[in-house]
Amino acid sequence: MISHAHRIKDEIPAVLLFVAAIWTVFLLDQVIPLRHYGLAPRSIPGLAGIATMPFLHNGFDHLTSNTVPLTVLLLLLAGSRNRSWVIVLLIVLLSGGLLWLVGRPVLHIGASALIFGLAAFLLVSGFVERRFVPLAIAVLVGVLYGSTLLWGVLPTVEGVSWDGHLSGIIAGTLTAWGLKSRPNR
Repeated sequence: MISHAHRIKDEIPAVLLFVAAIWTVFLLDQVIPLRHYGLAPRSIPGLAGIATMPFLHNGFDHLTSNTVPLTVLLLLLAGSRNRSWVIVLLIVLLSGGLLWLVGRPVLHIGASALIFGLAAFLLVSGFVERRFVPLAIAVLVGVLYGSTLLWGVLPTVEGVSWDGHLSGIIAGTLTAWGLKSRPNR
């Protein structure tokens, strides 16, 4: 059974460190071009992008538009889960792997797949776990990001990785189902 006993303050430094790493990579990318290390579907060099994609952004607007929801969702995750880094890692690997397999043949960068995966994880786990805190967080995520989740998977905006968003939702959903608590029998 997964332990849910923890203190959010124990995980806040990791959340801040993760977000700081994304900003550090962005600043480094201004000096040493790194964006080409993004995820390129079905290419051997593009496999590295599974791990690097969340850290690479195409400009300041892209970075800032990902920072706020990523920070909010990571804090909500830390508030509802022990060892939330395991969930982040699973979502990054599953969404990146899925995007690598079926994504459009363009270079994918940004933390959007992780953001959509975290939102889906928090929504699904809140309902499958049937515990008060995850359920309250699921409702909050639904209110804050529900319409973004729906519109974000439609190929309506040029240059937006809607297939990355969809991969994130699938990864978050699978992770929530795979890690759901099982009652003691």
